[in-house]
Amino acid sequence: MIKIVYNGELDPRLCKQVLGSTIPALAEADPDVIYLDSDLMNCIGTAKWGAAHPDRAINCGIAEANMIGVACGLASEGFKPIVHSFGCFSSRRCFDQAFLSAGYAKNDITILGTDPGVTATMNGGTHMPFEDMALYRALPGSTVIDITDPTMLESVLHQCVDLPGVKYVRVGRKSYAKVYEEGSETPIGKAITLREGSDAVVFATGIMIHEAMQAAQALEKEGISVAVVDMFTVKPIDVDAVCEWAGKTGAVVTAENHNRYGGLTSAVSEVLGARCPVPIEHVAVEDEFGEVGTQSYLQKRFGLTAEHVAEAVRKVISRK
Repeated sequence: MIKIVYNGELDPRLCKQVLGSTIPALAEADPDVIYLDSDLMNCIGTAKWGAAHPDRAINCGIAEANMIGVACGLASEGFKPIVHSFGCFSSRRCFDQAFLSAGYAKNDITILGTDPGVTATMNGGTHMPFEDMALYRALPGSTVIDITDPTMLESVLHQCVDLPGVKYVRVGRKSYAKVYEEGSETPIGKAITLREGSDAVVFATGIMIHEAMQAAQALEKEGISVAVVDMFTVKPIDVDAVCEWAGKTGAVVTAENHNRYGGLTSAVSEVLGARCPVPIEHVAVEDEFGEVGTQSYLQKRFGLTAEHVAEAVRKVISRK
């Protein structure tokens, strides 16, 4: 059951707190679940539990590619590995191992990439993946998820451990706007309508859900009716939801904390082009590298704010 409780306020729980409690809970409930990290347990709150359970939590050190190899070896023996590193390292640094040892070899693993896109903030451009979803979308049989809030994170983790294939879950470690009531189940592969509208629809993921909702509320004052749909599963994309909302509104905007090439924008555009062509605009990072800054600065710098979403909506409506 899903209950939407969005009111613009932050969830009191940090996502790293949810990771720090949910990963141990999954391992304690299922003897086949095993957790691997690349020397970042302190960053997601698993260090104390990991030290007390060295048979269930493996610190592979700053060797992310090797960590994926170890995880795949464990998966081949029937374990259900959850591996974690920052998004830049759990995507591009170890992609060859994820592609071959996990995907190609059909070893089921869950890969967590924290601090994706502008949520990497002061770690700067070297640690700011705008390409991670594009990489994992290209891996056959993969599932790619961009988390909306702490409640979704908990729900998705419980589903991923028993889901076949390579699962890539991207999530910031800190605050998110509260969208779902605690205990809500958010089924992987299904889009969630957060707001009805008739003039345009915004398909959004991750931190851009809040921006899309703020934009829709502002546009309502201008007499523009905008639907907002949480498209947190970027692969496999919910084709039926994309086509349904494209048909209802005739105008689509995508909003993501990612490069516009290969992520949500590409996934939605592929569906629209093949099944239900309508005007589409995007709010996403252009063909650029990241940089150092606060999240608020970076969202403005890369055009990831409610104002940018609202302008994209106005633009796409003018093309209907």
